[in-house]
Amino acid sequence: MKSSGLFRVIADSRWRQSRLLILCYHGVSTEDEHEWRPALYMKPSQLDERFAMLKNGGYNVLPLGEAWSRLLRNDLPSRSVVLTFDDGGSDFIKEAYPLLKNYGFPATVYQTTYYTDYPRPVFNLICSYMLWKKRQEVLYRGAELGVEPRMDLRTFSKRRGIMQQILRKVAQEELTGAQCNDLAAHLAQILGIDYDSLVAKRILQLLTPSEVAQLSRDGIDFQLHTHRHRTPSEEGLFRKEIRENRDRLRQITGLEAVHFCYPSGVYERRFLPWLASENVISATTCDIGIAARTSPPLLVPRFVDTTGTTSAVFESWLTGVGELLWHKRSVSVD
Repeated sequence: MKSSGLFRVIADSRWRQSRLLILCYHGVSTEDEHEWRPALYMKPSQLDERFAMLKNGGYNVLPLGEAWSRLLRNDLPSRSVVLTFDDGGSDFIKEAYPLLKNYGFPATVYQTTYYTDYPRPVFNLICSYMLWKKRQEVLYRGAELGVEPRMDLRTFSKRRGIMQQILRKVAQEELTGAQCNDLAAHLAQILGIDYDSLVAKRILQLLTPSEVAQLSRDGIDFQLHTHRHRTPSEEGLFRKEIRENRDRLRQITGLEAVHFCYPSGVYERRFLPWLASENVISATTCDIGIAARTSPPLLVPRFVDTTGTTSAVFESWLTGVGELLWHKRSVSVD
């Protein structure tokens, strides 16, 4: 399709100009995170290649707020794209931001804030990562963690089972953040991993308040992603997550966050009026698609770019061909 010229025709069409492609990224590897979770982490070199395709293809990379307003007014420039990064990991300032600066691209970070104020690795992520690091082993010290004694780390499903046991323990005992960190350090000791080294390298940590403030001053847009990276099904708790997240971002950046991203892409229809009550203008999902004026503003689709996405598939979504093929496939499946 590209060799026939169709990519170029669709990219320059009125149909594509009336639509906004919002790209979603999560982490950018500082070491081997892309091998651990290729659906979440990407090598810096691959992200560099993506940005080069945007630059060389003449795509207009817009700030989220401007792009959303222009989409609703139907005056987007041709080939409009927005770059979004979920969670706000410390890898953003180390790996993604230098690339953004080099290419002159604006970007939005949907920042969760609890671990922003707690300079330790995100508990569930660091535990999963450490179990993966020892994925060739079988250990018999699980009882020390309050889980099954035998810890078979050789398959993804077995490691996931161990993680589920650990998370159940955390929930049942209502462990604090500090207690979770101690548990992670104990797990590292059992696995023979230098936990202090992981902490020092800031593996799977979030941006600090000073880093968020610095990046905000430099033009990076910070928006809502809940305070604790969760979406409670009870209205009061849900809205509390939004308010705490917004209040903390306001304290750090001095700006009012009005755009939202569902943590892990998980949403329920009941969330929509709650978000509207909190004056949220747009809410992005991980549902695949290109946004149009008719897209529900609190269920906005994105294209989640991952390590496994080929350059050809990525370019098809930039042009809009990917959207057309995806829609056709969805219709045929139904």
